[in-house]
Amino acid sequence: MANLKEIRNRIASVGSTMQITSAMKMVSAAKLKRAQDAITQMRPYSEKLQEILQNVSSTLDLSENGYSEVRAVKNVLIIAITSNRGLCGGFNNNIIKKVNNLLVTEYADKNVTVLPIGKKIFDVVKRSNQVVTTASLGIDDFFADFTFKNASVIAEYAMEGFTSGKYDKVVIVYNRFVNAATQIVMNEQFLPIAQSENAQETNAADYIYEPSKAEIVEDLIPKSLKTQLYKALLDSHASEHGARMIAMNKATDNAKELKKTLTISYNKARQAAITNEILEIVGGAEALNN
Repeated sequence: MANLKEIRNRIASVGSTMQITSAMKMVSAAKLKRAQDAITQMRPYSEKLQEILQNVSSTLDLSENGYSEVRAVKNVLIIAITSNRGLCGGFNNNIIKKVNNLLVTEYADKNVTVLPIGKKIFDVVKRSNQVVTTASLGIDDFFADFTFKNASVIAEYAMEGFTSGKYDKVVIVYNRFVNAATQIVMNEQFLPIAQSENAQETNAADYIYEPSKAEIVEDLIPKSLKTQLYKALLDSHASEHGARMIAMNKATDNAKELKKTLTISYNKARQAAITNEILEIVGGAEALNN
């Protein structure tokens, strides 16, 4: 009977876990809808603005646009975006692996500084001396106040560091949202501004600047860079909820299968116990008759 009690306890435990994972799946599904709408609306605007940014920056010289200056890469800033919580499959681990891979391969001989956005990546890189936290930028918890304003603070730090020569290159590592089941790890160059693929056609174009070229450089380029970073954050935010919804859905399915298997085992053990009791009764009756 002790074996039956143990199986009953396991069935009850698995049932409780299944309720939790099912609830988490529904919560993530609700959050995913809002996050997916946000990135779906932002992406076309961001991509078009980035295209304009590349076209305009390619027509300006370095004295007019310091954000496009290409120089020897010695100091690199990696803006790595994860989540504050786990239980979302390989979402966080994929970013951590990508950052570690960059540190030992592409930037092995460079002076690398990491700006971690999200507790999971911060826990990995916090022991490094080259870490800039969002708290040091005046943001206690970015995900508690997920706004363009806070994203602008992070972008302004990266832009100021690049123009001052503190960093020669700035990259963003994040998960790009495709759908709930698919996220692509991106290693995207933030600064210097990448030149447009059709740079020759762009250079030949005759741009008319209104109100003036100086105001365009002063306003449009910084706004475009801030929007690019905010878009990456929205991508990561939607990817997190998609990954968590899928992970919790799989966990719920696995719990159902395990509960089904345990129930069958319990029924078999119970039937065996009942059979043994019947045999004992029959054996006792036979002994009395003899």
